[in-house]
Amino acid sequence: MTTSQKVFPLAEIAAWREAQRKVGRRVVVTNGCFDLLHVGHIAYLEAARSQGDLLLIGVNSDASVAALKGPARPINPEVDRARLLAALAAVDAVTIFPEKRAGNFLERVRPDVWVKGGDYSLGTIDTDERRILESVGGRIVFIPFITGKSTSSLLEKIQRL
Repeated sequence: MTTSQKVFPLAEIAAWREAQRKVGRRVVVTNGCFDLLHVGHIAYLEAARSQGDLLLIGVNSDASVAALKGPARPINPEVDRARLLAALAAVDAVTIFPEKRAGNFLERVRPDVWVKGGDYSLGTIDTDERRILESVGGRIVFIPFITGKSTSSLLEKIQRL
């Protein structure tokens, strides 16, 4: 399977998810910008994948990254970010979603497990996203970050060059 075959249009992701459910596969979902892929992302995604049978990543669109991170972001366009993620062994499927928050994405995929980074907690995740996940019977897992491994720290280092 090529990387482009692992990237699904958002309109098709619910059908992909339902096909996995029918054969009893537990789908783990995470989401984010994934603007500059680094070892912290790799460790996070491998840990996320270990929570179930398949890992689906929801990637923020270019417009939503700009709204979240500022007008200088993203560094890499959404299609490139999706293809890079799809190339990873831990990743089974990728889709791009347009909103700043993952609520619509979560409603479409109805994950068994939703993985969030260690900078979140039950008290700090978006309440609508949390309600959606709870309504579909999914559970939330928090995976700690690797200290010093972040897109922000990479960008700071590049700016000092």
